[in-house]
Amino acid sequence: MFEFNLAQFFGMVSFTLGILCFYQRDDKKLKIMMLLLQLNNVLHFGLLGAWPASLAALLSVARTGLAIRTRSRRLAYLFIVMTIVLGLWVGERWTDIFPILGACMGTYALFCLSGIAMRIAFLIGACFWLTNNIIVGSLGGTLLELTLIVVNLNTIRRLYRARINTAGDPSK
Repeated sequence: MFEFNLAQFFGMVSFTLGILCFYQRDDKKLKIMMLLLQLNNVLHFGLLGAWPASLAALLSVARTGLAIRTRSRRLAYLFIVMTIVLGLWVGERWTDIFPILGACMGTYALFCLSGIAMRIAFLIGACFWLTNNIIVGSLGGTLLELTLIVVNLNTIRRLYRARINTAGDPSK
């Protein structure tokens, strides 16, 4: 199912960037790492011939770059609509909807959410991307999403514990 080649090499680069991305506790650093991850994913999925996933990653580059500077819901909705329309246009089979849904969830998370809520939305998006990566045969992408689910859950736990500790300390 998985054949190691240049596409898979870039998938493994995505795997590494993704781990670094979701280990970030700071939202801005997370978004910068995500920008690098998505740039690499454009190439990775393009080399696999997974055009809806490559397109979703390309739109994610633009939306993540903008999300670093703004939290506009209008931009979020614009990117969600563009992702759906373009994704349906280049999609050839029903399974091509998975990267589109994953990208839409990531868009909403980046523009409209923060902290724990943002990371929960990323978890949902990760499930869509995991499904896509298994279908298109992305070894690095599959490992990435499985790992990100675990890493993201751990980061959510740490953020939640920090929130509880801060709320419980009257001096903070």
